Order: sequence, then C-alpha cells, then structure tokens
Amino acid sequence: MTFRSRREVLASLSLAAASLPLLGFTSSDAKTVDKNLKTILPPRLKPNDTVGLICPAGAAFSKEKVQITVESLEALGLKVKLGKHVFDRFGYLAGTDQARAEDVNAMFADKSVQGILAIHGGWGCARLLPLLDYKTIQHNPKVLIGYSDITSLLLAITAKTGLVTFHGPVGSATWNKFSVDSFKQVLFDGAPALFENPKDVGDNLALTRDRITTITPGTAKGKLVGGNLTVLTSIIGSEYLPNWKDAILFLEDTNENVYKVDRMLTQLKLAGVLHQVSGVVFGKCSDCEPGNNSYGSLTLEEVLEQHLQPLKVPVYSGAMIGHITHKFTIPVGAEAEINATNGTIQLLNGVVV
Repeated sequence: MTFRSRREVLASLSLAAASLPLLGFTSSDAKTVDKNLKTILPPRLKPNDTVGLICPAGAAFSKEKVQITVESLEALGLKVKLGKHVFDRFGYLAGTDQARAEDVNAMFADKSVQGILAIHGGWGCARLLPLLDYKTIQHNPKVLIGYSDITSLLLAITAKTGLVTFHGPVGSATWNKFSVDSFKQVLFDGAPALFENPKDVGDNLALTRDRITTITPGTAKGKLVGGNLTVLTSIIGSEYLPNWKDAILFLEDTNENVYKVDRMLTQLKLAGVLHQVSGVVFGKCSDCEPGNNSYGSLTLEEVLEQHLQPLKVPVYSGAMIGHITHKFTIPVGAEAEINATNGTIQLLNGVVV
C-alpha cells in the first residue's frame, strides 16, 4: 500500500466498520459470490478514447500530479475527463464515501468514457464497496486500472460482475517505456501478453536486478486473482472477493515488516485461500526487509518458502508487480498460465475486445 502507515489504516478500518450500518449494510446482507458468473472483457482502448480520472481512496493533495497524469495520458493519444470529486477532501480521503462512490458509478455510466484510471491509492476503496452500482458496471464494461488500495475495487468488481479489471499503473505512477509497453500491449493491442522480467545484465557479469526466484517449479493454469496483500487480507470474509478455486494468486506489497507479511499469509492460509489456488506469483515487496532493529528476524524469502512451498503448486517470486517504477499491467479475472521455473505469466487469450 501507499501513503499511510499501517497503524493509520487499522484505525481507518475500525472507523469504516463502525459506519457500515449507516450505509445500510449489515452482515446479514452478505451474499455468496456467484461462482458461475460469465467473464466479461472490456472494449480495448484506442487513440482518441476518453479515460476518466478518479480518486477513490486518498485525496489529491497536489494539482500538479494530477496535471502530470493528464499530460501522460494525452501523450498516449487519449483524452481525459476528471471525476466531479477528484479534488474533494475529507481528511485523508478524497471526499466522503458517497462522493467517491458517485465518481466511480458515474464514470461507468458515462457513455463518453472508455476507460477509468485511479490517480493514486492510499486508503478508502473498501469503504465504497457497498455503495457501488454493480448492475450498471456490469452493463457498461470498460477498462478499470490501478494498484495498491485500488485492489479492493478491482477484486470486488470482478467478483460481483465478472468484468476483467487491471492491476497496473495509477495516474501518478512513472509512465516509463517498460510500464507503457505492458499497458499498451494488454489494453490497446489486445494481445495474449507474455509477462517476463527484463534480463539486461548491464555492466555486470550476472543479472543483479529484478531477478525471479523459483520457490516451487512447474506450470499451472487458472484465473489471475490478487493484488496488494494488505488490502486483500483486509476484506477477507466479505462478499467482495472472487472464487479462489484453481486460481493463480498474485501478490505484492510495500513497506511492511517481515512479521506482518508472515501474519497476512497466515491469515490467507487460515481463511482457506492458499490451499485452493493452482499457483502463486509473489511480485515485489519493496522495503520489506527485516531492518536494523529486527535481530533474529526471519527473512522475507524464508517466510515465502514456509507458507508457499507446502502448497505443492508452482510458485515464484520477483515478478514486476508492485510499488515499483517498472510494472506489468495484470488482468484480474483472466485465464493465464504461469511457469514458475522460468518466471513468466502467459495470458491464454486477449483480455479486451
């Protein structure tokens, strides 16, 4: 996740839980996700298409960053439409829950908008999930893209509607060649992309950056589901998660102590998630090392091995997924095959129409 400490996030979660009855949602309203939902592919993006910019989580404190987002998308040949509440602020949130949900619903209902991009993450998307108009979203499929806190939007919309969503750059991300190439290959070209880490050794004798680590070799097929580990685990037990059976789980995070990653993977295990999946791709966990004051800590590598090797399914780590400058655009809800030996994800079909 980005922008907020975990302590702030946990406090926010408590506030959100306390406010749920005010939103007209109680635990008795929870419904089982329809496991037979038909997969819906959004229309591909084309030059001159309009992309709607929204702030469904943290506030846009910098107008300059929003302008950089606009200019980056225009450089891709796209037009931009700002959400009505993009510059709203309610504490650390980009406006009230109702205002932020209104922007999401309005962008899906707007026939002039072909894609929707979150400007950044932060915290707050999970608070919107009971307020989204899933029927309108299902009847107006379009590209929705973001990462970090946007994970809860991506997972909920895929779970509730069958629409393939995209874990990829937010507007305030670095729009470098690597990220743009992946973005365009998936969303413009519609090709069954192969996601493979760069292999440029530079002046070194061996690859030193963006290496993959095979935890359990082999290949596996399934629907890609996942995103930010902290956000995903925060909505475990809700009705807003897709079917895990035979899925390929992909995960990423940032600025987490190793013991917290351990705790969250334990939660996925105890919730019955890990033992259902057909394979796992752990992307980047940036700034997740034990640190100077962690004497005797397990390493991140050890924690991943302890939780994921016993699953006896293909697993690898190090994929270009996460809070990093060079990132893949990964479709949530699309069929793929992973090769944990080679460290690749191959889409089995195009994911836009």
